[in-house]
Amino acid sequence: MNLSNEEYRDYAERHAPRSPMGRDMLRAFAVGGLICCLGQFLLDLWARAGLDERAAGTAASVTLVFLGAAMTGLGLYDRLAKFSGAGTLVPITGFANSVAAPALEFKTEGFITGTAAKMFVIAGPVLVYGVSASVVYGVLLVLFG
Repeated sequence: MNLSNEEYRDYAERHAPRSPMGRDMLRAFAVGGLICCLGQFLLDLWARAGLDERAAGTAASVTLVFLGAAMTGLGLYDRLAKFSGAGTLVPITGFANSVAAPALEFKTEGFITGTAAKMFVIAGPVLVYGVSASVVYGVLLVLFG
């Protein structure tokens, strides 16, 4: 079978399985929303425990990071991500997963060269570009704000 690039593209489009985008978006929205509702619940819980607003926010964030990392370690976060897709990426639990997953994956290479060196393989670029973007936005705000 000798196909041109255009013929191959047409063939591949005809035989590729269709993605159920509506279902995928609904699942992502629902699970991401539930994670955010859990965050609000934790914020209220920590506030009722006597913490001021700022400390309650910090405690809720730390709790969500812990839960995300623990669920990654138990293999539950991957199952949730397979079900909901991008719904687990954006909240703070997704960041915890992006740090914990490579650390677990490379632990057989040792503590220093495996876990410690590979821990920020996924999260590192997010941090670099997030901090860089905030600096650029800050400079723009100072210049034009």
